[in-house]
This record gives sequence, C-alpha cells and structure tokens, in this order.
Amino acid sequence: MDMDTILSLVFFAFCAGAIDAAVGGGGLIQIPALMGALPHYSTATVFGTNKVASICGTASAAFSYMRKVKLQWKLLAVIAVTACISSFGGAACVSMIPQEILRPFVLFMLIVIAIYTFMKKQFGQVHFQQEVTNKVLLLAGLGGLLIGFYDGIFGPGTGSFFIFYFIRYLKVDFLHASALSKIGNFMTNFAALSFFIPTGHVLFQLGLIMAVANVAGSLVGVKMALKYGSGFIRIIFLILVSILICKLAYQTFF
Repeated sequence: MDMDTILSLVFFAFCAGAIDAAVGGGGLIQIPALMGALPHYSTATVFGTNKVASICGTASAAFSYMRKVKLQWKLLAVIAVTACISSFGGAACVSMIPQEILRPFVLFMLIVIAIYTFMKKQFGQVHFQQEVTNKVLLLAGLGGLLIGFYDGIFGPGTGSFFIFYFIRYLKVDFLHASALSKIGNFMTNFAALSFFIPTGHVLFQLGLIMAVANVAGSLVGVKMALKYGSGFIRIIFLILVSILICKLAYQTFF
C-alpha cells in the first residue's frame, strides 16, 4: 500500500473519530474509505480492520465523557454487558441474514427518527436526573440487546440509534446520551473484534495506524460536544442521520 493511500486513510480516520465522538456514525466515513483502499480484501476484513481503529477512538471518547459527565454506574454496566453479548451474536449471524433485507427496515427507522427529532424541538435538550429503578435498567438492557445485535450484524447508524433510544426511553439529553452511547459502542466493537480476530479478518498494522488518528479525532469531537452542549449535538445528529438516510436510500433503490 502506497504512502498516499495510508495518509488518506489517516485523514478519514481522524474525521471519523471526531464525528463519532460527538454523535456516532464514524463508520459512514471510515468504512467507505477502507473499502476503496482495500478492494481485494473481503468485507469481513474491512469491517475487522475498521473495528480496530474505531474501538480505540471509542474508548478514548468514553473515558473523556466519563471524566466530565456524571453517569450512573449501574446503567453503564447493564448497557455494556447486554450490548457486548448481543453484538457477538449478531457478528456470528452476519452471514445468515442478507443486508438487502435489513436495509429497507433501517432506512424506514432512520426517517422516523429524523422526523421525530426535527419536530420535537425540545427533544434531547433537557436531562432528567432520575432514580435508576428496575424499570430503567430493564429499558437500558433492552436497548443494549437490540442495538448491540444490530451493530454486530449490520452496523450503519448504531451510534444514532443508541442516542435516540437513550433520549427517548431513559430521559437524558443529547450530551448524556452521547456519553452512554460510547459505552455501548465500545462494547459492541469489542464483541465484534472477539469474532473477527480469531477468524483472521484484521489487518493490524493498518488498523493501529488509523487508530492513532481516530483517537486524536475523538478527543476533538468530545471537546466540541462538551463545549457546545446538547443543542450543537442535536444539529450534528440531524445532519448525520440525513446523510445516512440518503446513503441507504441510494443503496436500496439504485
């Protein structure tokens, strides 16, 4: 692989890390870049290499958020465990369910999320400091299971789904939802790698080079999210979901 290609991947990894740290969706940038640079490798190898880079950025973002944003440890534990287990199951089932079946359903859900978020101006603007009851833990676990499985088997928009779910059902704002989503995303990446690495679907040298850039980008993304708050994240969230809708619509109908 020539130096120009590596430098371009480093650039895309940095951008992916910054966007992913704020609202999720870094894979929208990083995966297409890897597919273009690795045309002769399998999709599994592209995904595995992407996970090596993204898990480092996600870990960095999660650590940064946990230092600045107060989160409930019970909630974090439930989300982490359920997301990890179901993501591994999704990765193991990746060859059983064709992406052509999932894509229209995901497209519909993203359109609903975009409309709902746009119409409800106060959605994700207020954080309720609620007691972590069994009901709240059950809702958190259900979200971890469903979205974790989705990330293992398909992936695009996982961060956006996590954020929307946490705001809607756990009554947190965009900033807290982004912080919680990093925990979920880290565990889904960890679970997927525990499947991809033993099967030999990871290019470690390239993945680690991109990981450095991804971490640098994530530090920038977290700093912007903490500085500008939930209003800023809401705008970026809507832009990202709109881009994802266009991308999936093109893949589905053209």
